[in-house]
Amino acid sequence: MQIFDTPLKDMLVLKPDVFTDERGFFFESFNQKKFEDAVGKSVSFVQDNQSCSRKNVLRGLHYQRTPHEQGKLIHCISGCIYDVAVDIRPTSATYGKWFGKYLSSETKEQLWIPEGFAHGFFTCSHEAAIAYKVTSFYNPHAEVTIAWNDPTINISWPIETQPILSPKDAIAPLLAHCCAEAV
Repeated sequence: MQIFDTPLKDMLVLKPDVFTDERGFFFESFNQKKFEDAVGKSVSFVQDNQSCSRKNVLRGLHYQRTPHEQGKLIHCISGCIYDVAVDIRPTSATYGKWFGKYLSSETKEQLWIPEGFAHGFFTCSHEAAIAYKVTSFYNPHAEVTIAWNDPTINISWPIETQPILSPKDAIAPLLAHCCAEAV
């Protein structure tokens, strides 16, 4: 596995070793020891989630307030997404900054998004399925949504038409209105 830093402190890109032959491919999608060596600390995952979205769906930007914040290890199991994380840790030097990366079933790359980040993604292919591990159980009372198009964050989404949003994401406030609640 290869590990790449991102411009956001503690957030990583993980590229697994993929073994391919005439039968197909094999790769180790998760190894606790290798993962903890990469992130430099012990991490406990408590829940695995899967999501399937059709083209032009944008989900996010979501996070959970303390003490329910979630670290996420994300990969795309079919199709292609543009995955984005925003550092919302108030004391971080990169507070309010974002990082985006295409994740696809072809590259098999993963993103480690630690606690203290908002997360969202845009579906680029006809359909995309993602799988992700989280470090804390989902708590609907702790969930916060930040506007995907917040001009102060200024994410450069690869969008050509108005994205398909959930009602909750369509009315999400700006980061400035959420920052008092940020983790």
